[in-house]
Amino acid sequence: VGAAAGQAGVWAPLSFLLAGVVSIPTALSYAELSARIPEAAGDSAYVEHGLGRHGLAVFVGLINVLAGTVAAAAVLRGGVGYLTAILPMPEAAATLALGAILTGISVLGVVESLTFVGLLTLVEVFGLLLIILAGATGAPAADWVTPQPLAVSGVVGASVFAFFAFIGFDDMVNMAEEARDPGRNMPRSILLALAVTGLLYAAVSTAAVRVVPVADLAQSSRPLALVWETATGRGAGFLAAIAVAAALNGVLAQIVMAARVLFGLGRRSQVFAVFHRASPRFGTPVLGSVLIGVVVTLGALTLPVAELAEMTTLALVVIFIIVNAALIGLKSKGGASPFSVPRLMPWLGIAGSLLILAASFTP
Repeated sequence: VGAAAGQAGVWAPLSFLLAGVVSIPTALSYAELSARIPEAAGDSAYVEHGLGRHGLAVFVGLINVLAGTVAAAAVLRGGVGYLTAILPMPEAAATLALGAILTGISVLGVVESLTFVGLLTLVEVFGLLLIILAGATGAPAADWVTPQPLAVSGVVGASVFAFFAFIGFDDMVNMAEEARDPGRNMPRSILLALAVTGLLYAAVSTAAVRVVPVADLAQSSRPLALVWETATGRGAGFLAAIAVAAALNGVLAQIVMAARVLFGLGRRSQVFAVFHRASPRFGTPVLGSVLIGVVVTLGALTLPVAELAEMTTLALVVIFIIVNAALIGLKSKGGASPFSVPRLMPWLGIAGSLLILAASFTP
């Protein structure tokens, strides 16, 4: 939010809305693909079925595992920073403890894991609603009262990194194999999640630019805490606890997702066949979950995860192009689908992804 305000000023909410609109075609492509092919390692299955390229399908799956693992390690490191600010303890010990706990939850079962994720999400949303309320009722900043003219280049530039706030559908489809009636529920879940995310980002960014000067937002490493402090005049220590909940949420979701990608790759490739096993007791891919959990924990302790996360996130945009092409291939073959989008949609998804890539490399 702070970075978006730095580029787009008080028009930052438009950047988030624009990013959400750009992501809609690819989200719709994923919605149809998850309904057509409800498998773990969704991207790999889509590429295999749509393009008939086994090697590319495996490569796409491995990029997904890498991206999820690096993202989880980066989030875990950030969460530990907030946790040690609340509870004085060595960062290494906190990292190992949280990594072990989250890995254990992912092994216990998908219902247990996603129930925990759901509870943490409620904590996050509650915190965001407090920020929105504070921003809506606080005294407006001068930048809001007398806004600068709309700068289209700034809004478009900010929408590039805002786009990455909306790509959770790439993770969601990996759970299709464990969903009830995926042909009906996966598309609904993807579109509902996209709509809720878009509304929350628009509302939070509006609250931020309404009460905090744009220059202060752009320079802050804790913009939402700054919104609360400016609007209410009170400390924002409670947001550290919410940030810990958000980090735990992100890490657990990525461990669960990446383990399912390995499970799906085991179906497609003999090299990964060892991961295509679910525990008869827990019903989860235990080996994949433990491996991902260990790598995430060690990565948080040792790797430059912030830099790696930026590179792997851009790699996901390339995957979006490939997956949209896979849907074009599937549609050309015909066949019914429980959920279908117009043939133009994957082409729009490719165009939007190319636009994001081009803008990402533009100075």
